[in-house]
Amino acid sequence: MTGTVYLVGSGPGDPELLTVKARRLLDAADVVLHDKLPGPEILGEIPEDKREDVGKRAGGERTSQAEINERMVELAREDKSVVRLKGGDPMVFGRGGEELRHLAAHDVPVEVVPGVTSAVAGGAVAGIPVTDREHASSVSFVTGHEDPTKVESSVDWAALAATGGTIVVLMGVGKLPEYTAELRDAGMDRTKPVALVERATRPEQRVATGTLESIVDVRDEAGIEPPAITVIGDVAGDRDAVVEWLENERRGEQADARSE
Repeated sequence: MTGTVYLVGSGPGDPELLTVKARRLLDAADVVLHDKLPGPEILGEIPEDKREDVGKRAGGERTSQAEINERMVELAREDKSVVRLKGGDPMVFGRGGEELRHLAAHDVPVEVVPGVTSAVAGGAVAGIPVTDREHASSVSFVTGHEDPTKVESSVDWAALAATGGTIVVLMGVGKLPEYTAELRDAGMDRTKPVALVERATRPEQRVATGTLESIVDVRDEAGIEPPAITVIGDVAGDRDAVVEWLENERRGEQADARSE
């Protein structure tokens, strides 16, 4: 007998943004393989005896992708129902494709369960739409953390600068100086609005805004840290019109949660 592996997206962090299917599978799973990205609120709702942390280990070491792949196959061949829980959506910069191919190659039943990606939700909860009829008819999603074994980057920042649309960078806080410089060198307006959204949808969510020229200094002054997304484009410039209302609404929701 072979169990099924479910590649499940946990969304951007708010437990209420888990899909109904994700919640059902987590409740029914024999084992949940996870890292830290789903967030403490979601991980805390999973019984400890069926959680396996395959993320960062003590001492700074990380579980390799090969180890994760082998563990999924091993558990499935023990006839276990396995949830491989990922932040956001498993197929958006989450190595879901690599794991899907590995499981299929080893004849392990596998199902992908999409999740709410922070590439869209991160901007949305901060009052920034990734597309807008007045500002952006296209959006590009880019990883700020490519495979370190690559000889050179496969991201064409000059081409992205020329699109005129929104650019959303995931896992790009550390590389912010490099890619903003590349965009400026490619001719993008130095006053182009930029927003950083840290820990989107979580209680400790923070937003910092600036321009292509100033955003690195803004990041440093605000102390923005991963996980965070970067939104580059005119859509980030209209946030001031809704920010007060959004922040008041957010404070109200947090107060309601504390009183329950």
